[in-house]
Amino acid sequence: MKRTAFFILCLLTVFSVSSVAQNLRVRESLSMQSRILNQEVKFSVYLPENYFENEAHYPVVYLLHGLGDNESSWLEYGRIAQYADLSVSSGEAIPMIFIMPQGFRTYYVNDYQGSFLYQDMFVKEMVPHIDSLFRTIPEKQSRATLGYSMGGFGAIMLHLKHPDIFGTSVPLSMSVRTDQQYMTEEASGWDEQWGRLFGAPSLTGADRITEYYKNNSPYHVLPALSRNELNNLSIYMVNGDEEQTLCRSNEELHILMHRLGIPHEYRVIDGGHSFKVWWAALPNSLRFISDAFEGKTYRGDLKNTISASSVDDAQMLKVNIKGENISAFTPEDYQASDRKYPAIYFTGSFDSIQRATISAMVNSEIKANRICPMLLVFLPEMNAEKIMSLIPLLEDELRIRQGYRFRAIAGSGESALQSLELLVSELQFSSCYLSDAKISAEAVPGFITEQHREKLKRTTIFIDAADKSDFTETSGTMHMILRDMEITHEYRLREGNGGFDRMMEGLKEALGVISTRFHR
Repeated sequence: MKRTAFFILCLLTVFSVSSVAQNLRVRESLSMQSRILNQEVKFSVYLPENYFENEAHYPVVYLLHGLGDNESSWLEYGRIAQYADLSVSSGEAIPMIFIMPQGFRTYYVNDYQGSFLYQDMFVKEMVPHIDSLFRTIPEKQSRATLGYSMGGFGAIMLHLKHPDIFGTSVPLSMSVRTDQQYMTEEASGWDEQWGRLFGAPSLTGADRITEYYKNNSPYHVLPALSRNELNNLSIYMVNGDEEQTLCRSNEELHILMHRLGIPHEYRVIDGGHSFKVWWAALPNSLRFISDAFEGKTYRGDLKNTISASSVDDAQMLKVNIKGENISAFTPEDYQASDRKYPAIYFTGSFDSIQRATISAMVNSEIKANRICPMLLVFLPEMNAEKIMSLIPLLEDELRIRQGYRFRAIAGSGESALQSLELLVSELQFSSCYLSDAKISAEAVPGFITEQHREKLKRTTIFIDAADKSDFTETSGTMHMILRDMEITHEYRLREGNGGFDRMMEGLKEALGVISTRFHR
């Protein structure tokens, strides 16, 4: 009798554990037997919060990991469950299923020898398997790919090669190469990372640009698509401004897409090749995917609140130096002190409302102790030579602390050219802020040269640009040249077409960098 009772108890325990497992929202390292690969392929799963409380069907995001990672990486390092739950609870995204497949070292493609047909497995076995296991919406508009590094490459190529299956793509820090990078990459690294996939190992130079490679490179696939195919793409790309090789390859891909008129979103944010960048990218990435799933035009990125404190009239000074009327903002303690202050010199034409708006934001940041007390000097339109002659006089007149460390220059739009001229002039600045620089891309190499390398190394340059601007290529070119020359700088590519409001968003972040450099 006791033995029977114990047996029944064991059965109930097993049944209970099995039932709980069936209702788990997060499952790690499940497996599917692939006939194409003739082996097991693992995958992890995240289900929406109320998945087991209703009969609704959900769209699916395939989360692709980077080289050396696995099907658990998005759960462990990517914290996808937290980001997904937060995006839904805040109303920024609709509920969705996340599938995290094991990608091995495949770049999510079929290898050129046909010995490991991973992409075939993915579209012919993995996707149908997921649709059979879970209540998905089995349509292309309801499937997206999102990945980092190697997974970023997979995310965009699955979308380009199989638009009938995957309707949206979000590549983060995409591991991709331009043809030039591909041809000149060191042999052992190329053989291990690319040669084994796109064929064949030991090739050098132009011989590496095989037809198989071209069929799996966004640089060659995109230009070959029809206008209708291009217009149906849905791509949101993100990269970190501290990337090395991927700086140029991602930037040039954006420039190519911009020139071809391919609709896409591209952001460059603070950081390198790490989850710090990918975490920062996730809220807007999920927002973009959610809008695509619902067939909506993208709402745009989440906006940072820009606080501003009112500025007393006494804080705004007007001085006349050598016949030029110059406006300046001063901190609240300026009139009660005889101390000296660092200063930012703004070039170009700002009207009184714009000057007041900039001053109010800086005043707020000073009062919140997020930046050091500083002056803002709004220079009227004049040539760079005259500005150079005025700055020493302004330093004396306005109690501006002398020395390049306490001097920053800022230019927006057309005036960015003048800021660049001053940056490489006889004067020295600790920081330079360039917003939506309206300069031809061809002119940039004339300012950022080996001749100016040592001088530029002493200056932190903050380039702030808009991804839809006609001059987005200019800012990207500056970024690539500075990265190649190993010159410290910050680069942000934000949403939109530029303009004063977007400049204000970038300036708030730049102020922290400028303030830090004043005291370095």
